[in-house]
Amino acid sequence: MMVKWFMATVGTLALALGVVGVAVPLLPTTPFLLLAAACYMRGSRRLYRWLVGHPWLGPFLRNYRENRAISLRTKVVALATLWAAVGYSSFMVVESILLRVVLLLVAIGVSLHLLTLRTL
Repeated sequence: MMVKWFMATVGTLALALGVVGVAVPLLPTTPFLLLAAACYMRGSRRLYRWLVGHPWLGPFLRNYRENRAISLRTKVVALATLWAAVGYSSFMVVESILLRVVLLLVAIGVSLHLLTLRTL
């Protein structure tokens, strides 16, 4: 019983981070939604069915799980938002060259991952 409660709690925290990741460019959405789904699968079948069937979040999970793919719109919005946020942060907010390089490397890594996913 304690394990199910723990998994449902971790799933809910991952879901919250995934939802925030929809709006925050450097916070990934799909990995947190996948983690939430995995935790819910082990902790609460009801929450798992709700998440996978959710009209906004479910398609991310189903497309990634079944096709390892995302829609073209999602890919374009994610890349544009990512590079806008990294560009703004690197040139307007961050003064450290090292931190700018780290931001650039993270953006390149996320971009490569997104670009290697199939497009629906």
